[in-house]
Amino acid sequence: MSKQVAVILSGCGVQDGSEIYETTLTLLRLDQLGIGYRCFAPNISQQDVVDHCRGEAVDGEERNVLVEAARLARGDIAPLEALDADDFDAVILPGGFGAAKNLSNFAAAGSDMEVLEALTAVMEDFHAERKPIGLMCIAPVLSPKLLGPGVAVTVGHDPGVAGAISTMGGLHRSCGVEDIVVDFENRVVSTPAYMLATRISEAATGIFKLVDRIDEMMDL
Repeated sequence: MSKQVAVILSGCGVQDGSEIYETTLTLLRLDQLGIGYRCFAPNISQQDVVDHCRGEAVDGEERNVLVEAARLARGDIAPLEALDADDFDAVILPGGFGAAKNLSNFAAAGSDMEVLEALTAVMEDFHAERKPIGLMCIAPVLSPKLLGPGVAVTVGHDPGVAGAISTMGGLHRSCGVEDIVVDFENRVVSTPAYMLATRISEAATGIFKLVDRIDEMMDL
């Protein structure tokens, strides 16, 4: 049986959901490596809906995170509550501000954030079973709340987010857009992706390295 990876999404669109390029590049690389995957997202309302043309929140509009994430997964998606770590060999969280708005309230609360309970529960299971965890873009900011203190991750060079990670007990490592940070002890791999990327090719290099390392770690 091929390796299986769970991919957790937070909507559809960089400003209020999962970053579309990051998600697509992740799924592409998994497929290129012959790794099976299944997408999951919480069945909750988005924190806000952003008009991506104007970059502004739309008053009075509501969207569902699972329904929007289904656009990225071409409909092949399940509620986050249905994710069982025992069924998968690793888990990956693409970025996008949905991670900071829908999977958590980091965008509003900073280092005082709370993380979605269903996400915390399943990530604790992956971590306890020592299954590799991939985090990209803004998603590594969740690591201290999801995985406990002392986990090394990167968001690139952003001093504000790096400071928040440190305040919550995490370890931030500066990193270039085309590289990754690997915490071998905790089996966590992270890359800056669109925290730094100015071109899709830059994001692709780091994301492919992340998926490749997750692939290697699944064999260990």
